[in-house]
Amino acid sequence: MPGPIRILSVDDHPLIRDGIAFALQAHDDMMLVAEATNGLEAIELFERHKPDVTLMDLQMPAMNGIDAILSIRRDHPSAKFVVLTTYSGDVQALRAFKAGAAGYLLKSMLRRDLIETIRTVNSGRRRIPPEIAQAMADHVDGDRLSDREIEVLRSVASGCSNKAVAANLNITEDTVKSHMKSVLAKLHANDRTHAVLIAMKRGFLDA
Repeated sequence: MPGPIRILSVDDHPLIRDGIAFALQAHDDMMLVAEATNGLEAIELFERHKPDVTLMDLQMPAMNGIDAILSIRRDHPSAKFVVLTTYSGDVQALRAFKAGAAGYLLKSMLRRDLIETIRTVNSGRRRIPPEIAQAMADHVDGDRLSDREIEVLRSVASGCSNKAVAANLNITEDTVKSHMKSVLAKLHANDRTHAVLIAMKRGFLDA
């Protein structure tokens, strides 16, 4: 008979870690083997405990969840991850799956879906919430921003004028305007502020 699913919990918020630990206690087929507060700790504790499933927050100090997943999977390509996040953006979800995550769970869903998601991922299958899958499907073609467009939009989000953006990125104002025109078209945004809001919601500006 197989032993319990061994779980590493990674999150910089104590209340989230406590909630996960409490939820796991009620299930005999699961065991919390360690907790980490950032990506660097996650790498160290993964090496020490070799968990079956790692619950990985994305936004953390020292090292984010995506970089931690990539680092761990370089040495352990079969490692299984469930990403935990407060953000439902399709771009961030796609980034997580490309890094090697098998599950994606909004923190608002933990009470309802955590246990089943762990079991699903441990069995070798993927688990994607329907709303996340729909967001990814809605934006599958034609609206990916280039790295330069994201740089321009990030500068705009910080309050920079076109002139300041051009100076920061060592490009001309006309080039900035051209990039912003492309961004507005791709995101179907009405203006710069609207573009920033859409980009933040979808996760373009998270990394």
